[in-house]
Amino acid sequence: MHALSSLALIWTAVFLAGILARWSRLTPVLWFLFFGAIMVNTGLLPVQPDPFITGFAELGIIVIMFAIGFEEDTGSFVTSIKKSWGIAFFGGLAPFMAAYLVADYFWHDLNISLMCGLTMTATAVSLTMVSLRSEGLMNSIVATRIMTSAVLDDIASLALVAILVPIASGASEVSLIGIALIIIKSIVFFIIIALLGAWIFPHKPKGWVRKVPILGHYGIRNILRFGKGEHATLTVLLMAVLIGLLAHQFGFHPAVGAFMAGLILKQEYFHFDGNSKSYKQTASIIDNIAFSWLGPVFFVHLGTQIIFNLDIFIAVIPQVIILTIALFIAQVSSAAIAAKYTGGLDWAGAMMIGFGMLGRAELAFVVMDIAYVQNKIIPTDVFYTLMITAFWLNVAVPLTIRFWKPYYMKELNKSA
Repeated sequence: MHALSSLALIWTAVFLAGILARWSRLTPVLWFLFFGAIMVNTGLLPVQPDPFITGFAELGIIVIMFAIGFEEDTGSFVTSIKKSWGIAFFGGLAPFMAAYLVADYFWHDLNISLMCGLTMTATAVSLTMVSLRSEGLMNSIVATRIMTSAVLDDIASLALVAILVPIASGASEVSLIGIALIIIKSIVFFIIIALLGAWIFPHKPKGWVRKVPILGHYGIRNILRFGKGEHATLTVLLMAVLIGLLAHQFGFHPAVGAFMAGLILKQEYFHFDGNSKSYKQTASIIDNIAFSWLGPVFFVHLGTQIIFNLDIFIAVIPQVIILTIALFIAQVSSAAIAAKYTGGLDWAGAMMIGFGMLGRAELAFVVMDIAYVQNKIIPTDVFYTLMITAFWLNVAVPLTIRFWKPYYMKELNKSA
């Protein structure tokens, strides 16, 4: 019953967050994080969440990322990769160096500096996408570029985790075999996704797949239309979870796999009897699940990671201020300049990408857990500095996106 009580409190917070978001005209994500932090520090929610709530939150981010991919156009995403490499590279390198240098200034320890840099490398794409969606920018070019860059950043961050954590913990030296394995696993995963999207899923399979019994004569549409499309939602959610599990086996966060699952599902697969009714119904249900009652649990749960300890909070104020400012400047400027000169965007769009890449969530907290809880590489004050900095960067995402939206829309309308 304790888990159900926690869930009831979280859903109450989600409801109140919706009301406050409408009143304040801020994205609900900001209020989700706020309520999570307040409830855990007032004792309404436990510091150590029930496994049920943790699993529920994990499922929430998987469904959110699937919904985002489901709304995305596959062709636009693939095309965006060619124009997003610079955003991913410089948008990841700059915050790594900024965090590394600030940590080196305060703590003078190579391993701590490496972990701080690694924690602040990857973008919290789910927070950004939900914030963009709340502003009506979900299908904009900046959303596609941010999503693409974030996926590339995650791949690079995973490789760095595999390389740097063993070094910092003293468990091992750099292994060329280990680095090669990470690269090979990444390539194999995306080859599998490409095969699913290009040859397996289409209603009329292509190439060698035609010669495969059963698989060569039936596509995903045949499965989706089973029972006149009544089980389409269950089918696509099952796909999201299965491909998320596949991504996990290859070392990625399951949410990355869920996004890819949504990306390779095309609207045409839901066209039964000459209409798109099934697609609209499925998209509506997925949207409701992801952004109304299941997905928000992830963000409230994320807010519960901030545990107030007044003495430590006061002690790390200088570190938090300097690290937050340094990361803000490094992230926004590097991503914006890269988006301008390697992505071909105007300054309004480039700055929006810079603001959209400020968030730090899933992978950052995974690295903090590895560095602080599992391996004791960083001390408590460093852990709090990283946690509080990540919190303020997450808060900055919806605020800066809302602030910059009028300038972005003005330039967008000029070029239209």
